[in-house]
Amino acid sequence: MTRTSWHPASLQLLSLSLLLCSSFLSPMLVDAAAGTADGSEKWGYVEVRPKAHMFWWHYRSPQRVDNGSTPWPTVLWLQGGPGGSGVAIGNFQEIGPLDTDLKPRNSTWLQVADLLFVDNPVATGYSFVEDESALVKTDWEAAADLTTLLKKLYNRNESLQKSPLFIVAESYGGKFAVTTALSILKAIKAGKLKLNFGGVALGDSWISPEDFVLSWGPLLLDVSRLDKKDSEKSNILSQKIRQEIAKGQYSDATNSWGDLEAFISSSSNGVDFYNFLLDYGRDAVTSMSTVKVSRKLSMINYKTYLTSKASSSGGISGFMNGVIRKKLKIIPKNVSWGGQSGLVFSYFSNDFMKPRINEVDELLSLGINVTIYNGQVDLICATKGTEAWVQKLKWKGLNNFNSLERKPLYCDGEEAGTTKGFLKSYQNLHFYWILGAGHFVPVDQPCVSLKMIADITHSPAVSSS
Repeated sequence: MTRTSWHPASLQLLSLSLLLCSSFLSPMLVDAAAGTADGSEKWGYVEVRPKAHMFWWHYRSPQRVDNGSTPWPTVLWLQGGPGGSGVAIGNFQEIGPLDTDLKPRNSTWLQVADLLFVDNPVATGYSFVEDESALVKTDWEAAADLTTLLKKLYNRNESLQKSPLFIVAESYGGKFAVTTALSILKAIKAGKLKLNFGGVALGDSWISPEDFVLSWGPLLLDVSRLDKKDSEKSNILSQKIRQEIAKGQYSDATNSWGDLEAFISSSSNGVDFYNFLLDYGRDAVTSMSTVKVSRKLSMINYKTYLTSKASSSGGISGFMNGVIRKKLKIIPKNVSWGGQSGLVFSYFSNDFMKPRINEVDELLSLGINVTIYNGQVDLICATKGTEAWVQKLKWKGLNNFNSLERKPLYCDGEEAGTTKGFLKSYQNLHFYWILGAGHFVPVDQPCVSLKMIADITHSPAVSSS
C-alpha cells in the first residue's frame, strides 16, 4: 500500500505525477508475448482496454506432477499498493524462483504450484497507459481489467484451463482479490471465461481499513510503543476516520489516515508499520540510508520496502530496468518499470478506505474457499484488525468457526518442533496465524508459508514428495 499525491505532505510526488501526465506514451502494441525456449516461462502484454496495457509473467513449475486425480494448481499473485509490482516484488523478492541476485530461492512457491504474476492495476510496474484517462479509480475497475487479461490467457489454452487458479494477495491486493474473484465467477457463469477457480487467500490484507486503524492505538499501547496518552490520541483520530467512512467521506478518511500514521510515527519514534517490534529501517530487508520517517511512511514505502534485497545497481528499479528488461525483450522503448506507478495510488483516493467485507461474505456464501493469513507482528494490517473484521461477517458458519480450537503449525529442519503458527478451518473459511512474521509473511517465515500454500492449493507435490 502506497501513499501519494493528494495529501499536503506529498507535493514532490504530485510534481512527478504532473510530469508523467504531460508525457503519456504513444500507442505501440496491442498484445505481445515471449518466453523461454523450453516453455517454462512466458510473459507478455494484454491490451485490457484501449490504451491500457497490462503485463503478465507465467512460470511453469519444474516439479509439476500428475497423480491422475488432483490437478496441478496455479497461483495468481496480486501485490498491494495500489501500485506495487507483483512482477518485481512478489516474484523476485518474495515467492518466485529467483531472488534479485538471480540466485535460486529455496522457498519458492514454484515447488508446489505454477505462478502467474501481474502488474496490476494498469500503470503499475511494466504495465502502462497511453493516456491518463485509461487509469482506473476503483477496485471493481481493476477487477474488470484482470478478468479481461485472464480471458485472453485462458480461453484458448486447455493446459491453463485444467489447472485450478488460486488468487493469493498481499496488503491492498486483498481488495483486488475479492473483487476479481467475484468478477471471474460472473464471467465463468456467463460462459465468457474458461477457468477452473480454486479460491482466494488474503495475506495481511487491507479488507477493512476502519478495523485496522482502530487496532493501532490499543496494540501499540500493549507492546509499549505508545504510552496511554498517545494511545488515547491515536484512538481519537481513529474514531474520526470511522465517522468519515460511515458518512461515505472516503477521500477525507484517506487524508485522516495519513494524519494518524504521521502521529503514530512521531509518537512512537518511528515504529515500523510492517513489524511493530522494530524501528523503521532496522530489519533485515530495509536500508536506513534510504529511509526517512514521514507522515506517508507505510504506504508510500510499500513498493520499495524490500528494495535493499536487490543488490544490483539502482536497487529494484535498476534491476527491473536493467537485466530483467533485457531478458524480457518486449518492453516498449519508452516504457520503464515503475515509470507511471506514482499515479496509481492517487487515482484510488476515493476507494482506498472502502471496506470489502461484503465481498468476502459473498464469496463464502457461494462456497468459494477463502483463506486468511496474517503475520503476528504486522502493524499496518494487524492481526487484531483482521480478527475484528472477520467477526463482522454474516456468513452462517461463523459461530461454528469461532467455537473451534486452533491447530499448531510446525516446520521441519533446524526449528523442528517449534510452533510456527496456528490454523483454524471450518467449511470454506480458513485462518492462519503466522508467528514471527510481519507484513511480508513469505519473506519472514518462508518454510511455514510454503507449507501453507501447498495446503491451500491441495498441491500434488505434497503427496508425491
